[in-house]
Amino acid sequence: MKKKVLALMLSAVMAVGMLGGCGNAGSAGNAAAGTGNGADGSTGTDGKTYRVGICQLVQHEALDAATNGFKTALTEKLGSQVTFDEQNASGDSATCATIANQFVSSNVDLILANATAPLQASAAATNQIPILGTSVTDYATALQIDNWTGTTGANISGTSDLAPLEEQAQLLKELFPDAKTIGMIYCSAEANSVYQIQVMEEALKKLGYTCQEYAFADSNDIASVCTNAVANVDVIYIPTDNAAAAATEVINNICEPAKIPVVAGEEGICAGCGVATLSISYYDLGYQTGLMAYEVLVNGADVSTMEIQYAPNVTKKYVASRCEAMNIQIPEGYVAIAE
Repeated sequence: MKKKVLALMLSAVMAVGMLGGCGNAGSAGNAAAGTGNGADGSTGTDGKTYRVGICQLVQHEALDAATNGFKTALTEKLGSQVTFDEQNASGDSATCATIANQFVSSNVDLILANATAPLQASAAATNQIPILGTSVTDYATALQIDNWTGTTGANISGTSDLAPLEEQAQLLKELFPDAKTIGMIYCSAEANSVYQIQVMEEALKKLGYTCQEYAFADSNDIASVCTNAVANVDVIYIPTDNAAAAATEVINNICEPAKIPVVAGEEGICAGCGVATLSISYYDLGYQTGLMAYEVLVNGADVSTMEIQYAPNVTKKYVASRCEAMNIQIPEGYVAIAE
């Protein structure tokens, strides 16, 4: 758990005006007459325009919110000076690579990689254009970086959606103190899901639980994996897993009738099939990434030395209807998710 301490840290001040800007931000070919005004009154003082490529792994609530937050932040800062080429890979890693290569060919000024597979594809496509990730749990795992220091040293930085995993384990213990066996459902193809499961499993074992892993390779396996899990466990835990997030209806249709509660790593999965979560705001995370993009594009911040940022707040949340149906008593301090 060499990166766990980093996951609990929040960089309070973003590097501004750092030297050695990376990539082709604001190239002469994108120059526009005049200086645009952002929605908040800020201006891009050089009058340039910027094209940002956005590669989002798949459409679901959390990733959509991160993309929207990112676009909002940059639009507030730059107004009409920024345009977005927004692409969705429909959950396919090969499509992520195609999209990333298209962004490189069209010489965008910055790439937003929304989730781990787009980050990996973008990193493989270019070492020149600045890349910012968001909704990425662990950059060291995603990019295979040893001796992690909080920066990549390459043309990559961004924000992490890693919630405090030990606190998630404590939430599960608070709600289900008498449970014995926890089923860990996740996609084995998502490196960051594997990392979360490893950390959570260690934390839950310290709390006295027995853990059983139920991994699926792709969406075709989810139903059979969930059916197997509900027959053998007391509670299910699902991390911030994009494949699971896109299949919450399938998961819920199996777990809820069996009255097996699901504790989720984020709010979108919880809303779809869970009873409770300790969640971040993906919109805020994307917004924070947009502010980082402004520093890179306009103020020349060196993306290679920008520390990975983390969500400033986490909130205990629950789904009232499922908790009532399963007779789960929710303590004070939890916020109900809108249904």
